[in-house]
Amino acid sequence: MGIYIEALILYIVLFFSGSTGSIAGTEVSQSFSIARELVRIFMYTLPSIALIWYILLRARKLREWNIRPGKKDLISCLITLPCLIITGLVIAFAASKVGEPAIQISLHSPSTALEWVILCISCICAAYLEESFFRFYLLGRREELKLNYVQALVLSVALFSVCHLYEGPWGVLNAVISGTILAFIFIRYKSLHGIAIAHSLYNIAVYVINTIQL
Repeated sequence: MGIYIEALILYIVLFFSGSTGSIAGTEVSQSFSIARELVRIFMYTLPSIALIWYILLRARKLREWNIRPGKKDLISCLITLPCLIITGLVIAFAASKVGEPAIQISLHSPSTALEWVILCISCICAAYLEESFFRFYLLGRREELKLNYVQALVLSVALFSVCHLYEGPWGVLNAVISGTILAFIFIRYKSLHGIAIAHSLYNIAVYVINTIQL
């Protein structure tokens, strides 16, 4: 029971509490700010990653987690990234056909080289945070949670989708499909770095596409 309480507290504090302020149906403006991104990285993202891995390393030694970068990470990244991009494009196309935005949130892309560098760092850190919890923590500890692979996958996808409620129904659908892809790839390859890099590159690509369309 203790690990369930631990997982629930981690989820509420690190993810769910931040998404409840802008539930679907409202358009949120996010003008890009270097100062805000740096505060987010150093005051939220990196401490959150450190907390998750502190808990993981209390459960098992580092070598037992098998997170050393390797060929499996390259393979999983090359598989995952196209799947995420195709999913995003298909959902955006479907949303455009019914006259709704794919994601109900206004993205303001960086306008200078420094801002793009900060954005890329922010996307990489955010992806590592999400993959560390939703895939590595939940799926990697499924036996301690007394879950089989299907149950662990459903739990991972469900929690991942809920914290994307602020993106509206199409954003949630994107999270469901993307979360399922990421979970399947993690289960198959046991790769943290591969899916985290693919996840971060996808997020960066969203900003690039948004810039091109402006």
